[in-house]
Amino acid sequence: MTEPSPYQAEPVCPRHPDRVAYVRCQRCNQPTCPECQRPAAVGIQCVDCVREGQKSMRMPRTQFGAAVTPGGRPLVTQTIVVICVVVWLLQTASSAFSKAMEFSPLVARSEPWRFLTSAFEHSPGSPLHIMFNMYALWILGQYLEPLLGRLRFGILYLLSALGGSVGYLMLASPPALPLTQAGINHSSWLVPMVGASGAVFGLFGALIVLNRHLGRSSGPMFGVLAINAVLGFVVPGIAWQAHLGGLLTGVAVAGIITATAPQNRRKLQLPAVAAVLVFLVVAAVAKYAISDDAMLRSIAGLAP
Repeated sequence: MTEPSPYQAEPVCPRHPDRVAYVRCQRCNQPTCPECQRPAAVGIQCVDCVREGQKSMRMPRTQFGAAVTPGGRPLVTQTIVVICVVVWLLQTASSAFSKAMEFSPLVARSEPWRFLTSAFEHSPGSPLHIMFNMYALWILGQYLEPLLGRLRFGILYLLSALGGSVGYLMLASPPALPLTQAGINHSSWLVPMVGASGAVFGLFGALIVLNRHLGRSSGPMFGVLAINAVLGFVVPGIAWQAHLGGLLTGVAVAGIITATAPQNRRKLQLPAVAAVLVFLVVAAVAKYAISDDAMLRSIAGLAP
C-alpha cells in the first residue's frame, strides 16, 4: 500500500498560488480556491472554464436577430431624446439656429441635410410639441429597440424621419403662377416644418407590422393613428404630410425586417433597407426635377 509522502506539496489555486485549494474544477480538474469557484450543474467550475463555456454558448436572440440582453437600456432611444431636448433648448436661445435646421421644400433643395435635421427640432414656442413627441418616442422605443436591436432601430428611426420630410415634399406644391405675395405666403413649398412626428409615426407603423408578425394585438395603435389623422386636418399647423410619409416608410422598413427575419434570408435585409433609402432619394430628386425651375428661381428672392 502506497502512502502519501509527508513532504508532498499541497494543491494551490493556479490563479492564486498563495492559497491552498482542495476543491477541484469539474471541467479542468485544477485546484480552485473559493474566490475562483463558480456553481455548476454538478459541483463547481473555475472562472476560466466558465468563461470558455460562455464563448461556446449561442447568445439568445429575438425573432428579428437582436441580442437578448436582460436589463439592457434602450440606448438609441435615450440618445435621440437627449439630442432633441438639447436642440430644443438651443432653438429657444437662438432663432438663427432654429432656422438653420428646419425643413422647407424650397430651402432643402440646396441644403438637403434639412431632410433629417428638422426631425430633431421642435417648435420653440410650444413645449407640448416636444413633450408629446418625446413621450411617444420613449414608449415606442422601449418596446421596439430591444426587439429589433440598436442598429435596426436606429435605421428605422432615421429612415422614418427622412420619409416624413419626403412625404411633406411630395405633397407640397409651388406657388401658382402668376406669383403673388398671398400665393407665396400660403404655399407649403415655403412653409418650414420641424418635429420628430414623422419619425414617431414611422415607429407606430413599424409596431403594427411587427406585432402582426408576432401575433400580438395592436388595436390601441389604430385608435391613436386615427385620432392624429383627424387632428392633422382639423388643427392648423400640423404637417400631416410628414406623418403620412413617416408612417409609410416605417411600414416598409418593418415589412422588410419581418420578411427577412429567418436566418437564411437575413443577408438580404441590409440591401432591401438600402433600397428604401434609394427610393426616398429618387422620389425627392424626381419631385424637384418636375418642378418649374424658372418659377423657383423667381420666388427664391421673395422667400423669407
